[in-house]
Amino acid sequence: MKEGPDIARLGSLIGDPARANMLTALLSGKALTASELAAEAGITSQTASAHLSKMEAGGLLAQRKQGRHRYFTLADDEVGSVLEAIMGLAARKGHLRTRTGPKDPALRHARVCYNHLAGDLGVQMMDSLLLRGYLTPENEGLGLTADGRAFFEEFAIDLEPLEKLRRPLCKSCLDWSNRRSHLAGSLGSALLTRFYDLAWAKRLEGSRIVSFSAGGEKEFLRLFAV
Repeated sequence: MKEGPDIARLGSLIGDPARANMLTALLSGKALTASELAAEAGITSQTASAHLSKMEAGGLLAQRKQGRHRYFTLADDEVGSVLEAIMGLAARKGHLRTRTGPKDPALRHARVCYNHLAGDLGVQMMDSLLLRGYLTPENEGLGLTADGRAFFEEFAIDLEPLEKLRRPLCKSCLDWSNRRSHLAGSLGSALLTRFYDLAWAKRLEGSRIVSFSAGGEKEFLRLFAV
C-alpha cells in the first residue's frame, strides 16, 4: 500500500451525491439537523444518519447536541475552503447543474461561503484590499500590512482577539462563480459580521444569499473601491 494522504477516502466522502448535497447545504455556515440535511439530500432520515456518521468519522463534520436535537456543521474553515475550491474546479471544467433561475444571479453576486463573504462582492473586496496594499500575498497565504491594520481598526474590527485564534487571520479561498479568490479566515468572518451589524446586508432565510440594501451596497462599494 502506498503511503501518504488518503485522497481516495476524502474523495469518496465528498463524491456521493447525497453527501455532496448535505455538505453544500452546510456551506451556509448554519447548523442543521439530520432531518433538515435529509431533506436537502432528498433521502430518508435513516439513510442520512448513515451518511452523517461517515462524514463525521472522516473529519468533515462536527455535531453538537441541544436538548433532544443534534445539529451538524462543517468541521472547520478548511473543509469549507476545500468544498468551495472543488465547486470552482467543477465550474471551470463545465460540470454544472441546471441553473436555479432568479436566485442564481443573486447567489453569484453575494453569498456566504461557510462564514465569510463570497461572490462578486467578495472578490471585489479581496481585489481592493490587495490593490491598496492592506493585504499582501505570502508564500503560504496572505499577510496583513501596517496600513491594513489601521484600515481594519478604523472599521471597528478588533484584530487582537482574532490573532489569538487557532484559525488563520486571513487566507484566500477560491470563489467557484468568479474562479478567483475572496477573503476567508477569521478576518473574513469578522468583516461579514460587521456588515450585518451595520445593517448593510442580511442573510436570506433558507439560502446562502447575502442581500445588501441599496445604501449598504453603496457604502460597501465606496469602502472597497477598485
